Amino acid sequence: MAFPFVILLLLIAIAPIAAPHFWEKFYAIISLSLGSGTAVYYLTALHKSAPLIHVAYEYLGFIALVGSLYVVSGGIFIRVKGEATPSTNLLYLLVGAILSNLIGTTGASMLLIRPWIRMNKYRITGFHIVFFIFIVSNVSGLLTPIGDPPLFLGFLKGVPFWWTLQHAWQAWLIAISILLVCFYLLDRRNFLRAPSEIREHATHQETWKIQGLRNLPLIALILIAVFLPFGWRESLMALAGVLSWILTPKAVHDANHFDFEPLKEVGFLFAGIFTTMLPALEILNAHASSLGLRSEMQFYWWTGTLSGLLDNAPTYLAFLATAFGLNGMHLDHDMPRFIAAHGNLLLAISVSSVFFGALTYIGNSPNLMVKKLADQQHVHTPGFLAYIFTYALPILLPVLAIVSLLFFSPWKVF
Repeated sequence: MAFPFVILLLLIAIAPIAAPHFWEKFYAIISLSLGSGTAVYYLTALHKSAPLIHVAYEYLGFIALVGSLYVVSGGIFIRVKGEATPSTNLLYLLVGAILSNLIGTTGASMLLIRPWIRMNKYRITGFHIVFFIFIVSNVSGLLTPIGDPPLFLGFLKGVPFWWTLQHAWQAWLIAISILLVCFYLLDRRNFLRAPSEIREHATHQETWKIQGLRNLPLIALILIAVFLPFGWRESLMALAGVLSWILTPKAVHDANHFDFEPLKEVGFLFAGIFTTMLPALEILNAHASSLGLRSEMQFYWWTGTLSGLLDNAPTYLAFLATAFGLNGMHLDHDMPRFIAAHGNLLLAISVSSVFFGALTYIGNSPNLMVKKLADQQHVHTPGFLAYIFTYALPILLPVLAIVSLLFFSPWKVF
């Protein structure tokens, strides 16, 4: 029963390239059909409804957060004048890396991707989109529970709010610094290859103008809702999205080329992913102890690899529960004792689930949304496999390896 999940992953990877028109027309039906097959199996063959109810709760929370942030950020228009230099781009990504911890990787991605495309429109290439996903949509969200969904789940299980900031800032700083340096070198080469009139235009004084500031209180409302119980949380998020849609002038939506297609694609695909990955997660829960996981390094690489292939939030919980069980503790009751005795193991699981979310387009929900928005504006973006083999493995994987050696290996420095 893990095959529907494998089939869906293969289709997401191959179909947009091999049969783009077919995929665009039928991806929703395919995703829901595969998910329905898994659901029917659980209900009729296993007679188990609890896992489906649980995943429904998780999906509603996920789509409420992603959808509300998408709509509200789509009501904010950041106008840029001139073409960005490599230094300007570097500063922009750094600001995005900090902002992701305040409004989440989804909020920061949806707010900043459109001006990012506009300010680089004369020379934008696939690596601009990929590094935006690496930095703003994933790695940057490590410092607070608001930053990335796995950390929020950890917060709900008892991890103190400021724990990751206190213990993960060094890993965050090293990873962000390496990625920013890599981006700057690539962007500078891209800039120097651009026609001279573009380079001259880029040196002009840039002026920035922000429209739709009435949406900022709605972002604050969404962030407050994050801490409320189920039901209240999703209702307030939906309210923020509806108010944003009503209050935002049409001119702002038009300037942002706003539509619901990226949200629709993420909604349907992740409905299928959340459901079809149930058997894969149950297999993981049942056999994680037999994987021989003992060291921080092993937990780092296993959690990270599967976070890139599965949704990183449930993967985080699965390996965290395994770590608790191996140490004779219970996830729902023993968090303070676990942190005191095995804090670096919690750090390994937290860092890897966030960082490895950038490994594929489906590792974290903003990734697909950023790609879809870029595709809509006719920006060349790498396909699923090209993203992995052209960028994630040669650029991101060495950064992940450096972090593992410095923080979680027998030879760790920190």
